[in-house]
Amino acid sequence: MPKPTPALHPIEASHLHARRERVFLVLSGLFLGSLTLLNVLGITRFIDLSFTLWGTKVPFVLAVGVLPYPLTFLCTDFISEFYGQKRANAVVWMGLLLNLWVVAVLWLGGALPGYEQLDPSGEIARDAAGRLPVFFEVRELAFGAVAASMLAYMAAQFCDVYVFHFWKRLTRGKHLWLRNNGSTMVSQLVDSSAVILITHFYAHALPVKDDLPLWPQLFTFIASGYLFKFAAAALDTGPFYLGVRWLSGYLGIDPTAEHDADAEAVAPSDAA
Repeated sequence: MPKPTPALHPIEASHLHARRERVFLVLSGLFLGSLTLLNVLGITRFIDLSFTLWGTKVPFVLAVGVLPYPLTFLCTDFISEFYGQKRANAVVWMGLLLNLWVVAVLWLGGALPGYEQLDPSGEIARDAAGRLPVFFEVRELAFGAVAASMLAYMAAQFCDVYVFHFWKRLTRGKHLWLRNNGSTMVSQLVDSSAVILITHFYAHALPVKDDLPLWPQLFTFIASGYLFKFAAAALDTGPFYLGVRWLSGYLGIDPTAEHDADAEAVAPSDAA
């Protein structure tokens, strides 16, 4: 006997509509979950991946919060491809609200009374190494980098969505690799530069060495983060192609139709 078709919820227009909304939920959930990890982990630890090339040591230093970040751009590319620029921008705005929510929870968690030992001035006591309890260490680092994170995030994500659709319109829906890589690689440069510069000059939260020149150290942070994101963007081209091909049939959406729809919308005014 054939399996019975599951009943639709009253807000679902059809089974195809329900499928499309579930995929959107998965993509936006991965995006927002990765973004939360980025904000909580942030600059709590730096990973030294320096290597030697032709006898020369090449510095390669990454903040641990960068690790889940490339996934956010892959998710917005999928959302842009199948659901359009407005929905992609809506997810970006939701990411900003999530940033503010994370900050609010961290602030409230530190403002409420706890069991931490206090010093004579009534402040949270530090240990022998001069460190605060773990929560307050994470909270302090998150607060120090949150302005950089939000400003860089907004600039990079909106840049990613805009450039993606620019290339999609310019190529009339062709050359999927160009809009996938072009949008991500441009926006990642914006993000890497903004987050490092703001984190240092505004939050003073980077582990720079005072006895060494500043700008080479900042360039190392920017270049390391960007090269990691650049490589991730190049590697996700294959999964993006496969994902678009499979989702086109699964969702019943022709990704190239967006350009045709734009052309039809412009046509009447052109004729006038």
